[in-house]
Amino acid sequence: MPATGLAQPTVPYGADQTIYVVIDNSGAPGSVMREVECPDLEAVVTHLMAGQFSDPMRVMAFNTLEHWSHDLSADVANEIQARCDCDTTCVPDHLRDFVGRHAKVRACVLA
Repeated sequence: MPATGLAQPTVPYGADQTIYVVIDNSGAPGSVMREVECPDLEAVVTHLMAGQFSDPMRVMAFNTLEHWSHDLSADVANEIQARCDCDTTCVPDHLRDFVGRHAKVRACVLA
């Protein structure tokens, strides 16, 4: 009989799957960071652009079968900046700090 109250593992044993995690600061003083899993990198960018995180700090990718993890924050920030550039819009306010910390190019700022 399975134990109750235990969370099921996200990646089943032996599954060759990359998991993407957004580490978000909830914003409340003294609060802990929350980690939100996304199924793929496109979902990460889409959720970030849609404002589903209050203060994203990092984006990480993990693959337990291949035994690696990577910080994708710079890649995601650059992708957000590139999409905004293509749309000739500024980076949304809720992502300005994230892009400013991690992107290789500066986000535009409205005067």
